Amino acid sequence: MLVDSHCHLDRLKAAPDQDSLQQIINDAKVRGVDWFLCVNVRQQDFPSMRDKMATHSQVFLSAGVHPLDVEAGLSIEQLKQHAADPRVVAIGETGLDYFYAPDSKTVQQQCFEQQVAVATEINKPLIIHTRDAQEDTMAILRNGHAEKCGGVLHCFTESLEMAQAAMALGFYISVSGIVTFRNADALRSVIKQIPKERLLVETDSPYLAPIPHRGKENQPAFVRNVAQFVADLRQEPLDELAAYTTDNFFRLFRDAAALAGRI
Repeated sequence: MLVDSHCHLDRLKAAPDQDSLQQIINDAKVRGVDWFLCVNVRQQDFPSMRDKMATHSQVFLSAGVHPLDVEAGLSIEQLKQHAADPRVVAIGETGLDYFYAPDSKTVQQQCFEQQVAVATEINKPLIIHTRDAQEDTMAILRNGHAEKCGGVLHCFTESLEMAQAAMALGFYISVSGIVTFRNADALRSVIKQIPKERLLVETDSPYLAPIPHRGKENQPAFVRNVAQFVADLRQEPLDELAAYTTDNFFRLFRDAAALAGRI
């Protein structure tokens, strides 16, 4: 059994209606993917995302504002309202992206700090996006006492040192299809060194389809490709990696474990 620990099912072009979304979920299930975390990036999109996933009990939700969407604004009260939905198991995705949006650093930092504060207040884990912002990301997590709620650095592409610093705060490291790319030797070296008890797998669909699906819209079924690649990289059986990454997911996202009847 596998979990796609980070996807954007509401943004899949291949799923414009409930029938096609159900087919995508069914296709994933055939490949051993039983659970999904559908991640919010803009507050104004949350109601439609929630409604679209309403009939799919195997899909959990998050609530938050992506660092590349901070200009759309963050309402703390609205975030808390969205987070009160029983299917919301995390805050995010939030974080910092200085690669694509260096000019909005200050606003990104403020938005990130506010979401860390909400997560620690309501005790829901954080989903972190970070790119070219290692020092500031870790500083905000430390200063905001994010160890109280924990979380995950999703779609990880940064250094081993950053991974170790995050894990010291109780965070997990999630690997996407990027690990299969030809130019990802440095990332592969890092992923081989992440302890079993801190690793997750994801698609980030509809983005970043893994080899051999490059050029296609990414789908949750392809998390099987990511998992197989990582298992081979770490010289582990796929069944073993699937088991411990699934256990890790439900250990981190405690509300998801309760909804899935695992506690």
